Amino acid sequence: MEFEDLYQEIILDHYRKPRNICEGDDTGHICVKHENPLCGDELSLHMKMNRNDTIKDICYRARGCSISISSASIMTEAVKGLKKNEAMELIETVRRMMHGEVVGDGLGDIEALQGVAKFPVRVKCALLAWMALKDALQSPYRQR
Repeated sequence: MEFEDLYQEIILDHYRKPRNICEGDDTGHICVKHENPLCGDELSLHMKMNRNDTIKDICYRARGCSISISSASIMTEAVKGLKKNEAMELIETVRRMMHGEVVGDGLGDIEALQGVAKFPVRVKCALLAWMALKDALQSPYRQR
């Protein structure tokens, strides 16, 4: 199986079985809403931080294309348990990758998104959840 086929399978798996979808009441979370007006993707990101600035819990609600849903699912799995500065570094790595830069290996399922860089119109779809995460991390409110 070619790498591109494997990456496509990872993206489809996260689209068909998205991880960390919000369920129930999200009161007390940091909440950020983002949308992509070009294609209609919408995402509401909910997050809790520990006292030591670690992402304790993260979930989302979304409506959109397979790339935006998959990216949100991949992102939530990748950042849960990271410290704020680690998550911010990962966001920057993903942003650079989406703009065609070679960022190396070791990113797990995130690597499946690198093919999106070949389709500039889809980059905003892939970055929607990551930019919502950036805004959430920069929010002054912290759930203790």
